[in-house]
This record gives sequence, structure tokens and C-alpha cells, in this order.
Amino acid sequence: MKKSFLIPAAILSLGLAACDGPAENAYEDVGEQAAESVNEQAEALEEAEVITDEQEDAVTEAAEERADTMEEIGEEIDHNEVAPVE
Repeated sequence: MKKSFLIPAAILSLGLAACDGPAENAYEDVGEQAAESVNEQAEALEEAEVITDEQEDAVTEAAEERADTMEEIGEEIDHNEVAPVE
């Protein structure tokens, strides 16, 4: 369902990656991988009729918002030169 959105977003992120710092890139990569995994799981659950299409969309949107938040955290770390929490 959301695949068409994720592909352009990935292409756009490649174009902007040159401007990002190392923490932002790392946090963004982890967030995007997690969001893609959640999206795949939600699609499978919707196809198995365990959840509705609306629930799948909500789960996917929440995962994408978490990925965006992770990217923002990485950006903040880069701009403030704060050591990431391990």
C-alpha cells in the first residue's frame, strides 16, 4: 500500500544525504529500516485479514513518524556535537 511513497522518499533522501552529518545518517538509516520492516509486517497482517487496511495505514504512518523523529535526533546530535547515547 505505501510502497509508492517509500520509494520516492528513499530517492529524495539519497539526494539530501550529502548534506547530513554522520549521526543523522546513521539514525535515519536505522529508522528507515525499522519503518520498512514494520510496513512489511503490517502489509502481511492486512493481507491475512488480521488487521484492516486503515489499521495497516495507521501502523505504517506511526513507524514513518518514528523514523522521522530518529532522523531529527541524529541531526540534533550533529548540530550540537553531542555524543549519542549507547
